[in-house]
Amino acid sequence: MLPDLTRHALDVAPELLGCVLQSGPVAVRLVEVEAYEGADDPASHAFRGRTPRNAVMFGPAGHLYVYRLHGSYCANVVCGPEGVATALLMRAGEVVAGRDVARARRAERRSTPVSDRDLARGPGNLCRALGIGPAENGAGVLGDGPVRLLPPTAPVATLGIGPRVNIAGAADRPWRFWDADSASVSTFKRHPRAGT
Repeated sequence: MLPDLTRHALDVAPELLGCVLQSGPVAVRLVEVEAYEGADDPASHAFRGRTPRNAVMFGPAGHLYVYRLHGSYCANVVCGPEGVATALLMRAGEVVAGRDVARARRAERRSTPVSDRDLARGPGNLCRALGIGPAENGAGVLGDGPVRLLPPTAPVATLGIGPRVNIAGAADRPWRFWDADSASVSTFKRHPRAGT
């Protein structure tokens, strides 16, 4: 069963783990997400209000907010009531279908083969494996469109909770959630300006 995405990201986050995001022939089981809570979160793209760039974050729920960071695309699932900017960054996943396609997409930027563990490990790699880019910004994931969110294939037995990766503002908030039994979860890195 899919989680109710009309709730705030912090409430949805543990339930999104284990769900599958499918884009064309590639499907990824989500194993790590980070919550971003708009006006209440200095790390959120929506902290200072609505702009053309972040407009998708303000709803409706069940759409992708895609943005570029350090040369890679990252994707969030928009949550919450319409008008409230709350979303979940999909940080990592395990490829469960279309592994050869995902590997070929990842190989376009690498000279060495990518392990199964690393195919969708990290938000940029996850988008690259799925073929998600700027064209998918605003795409709905709850219907039968090209990108679909599907129910969990397996429950998460051990839930990890901790601070978000490489965030300068609100760095210590425990708003990252992960499947502690998955090898594909990102390595935690603290932002150099996060303080002590």
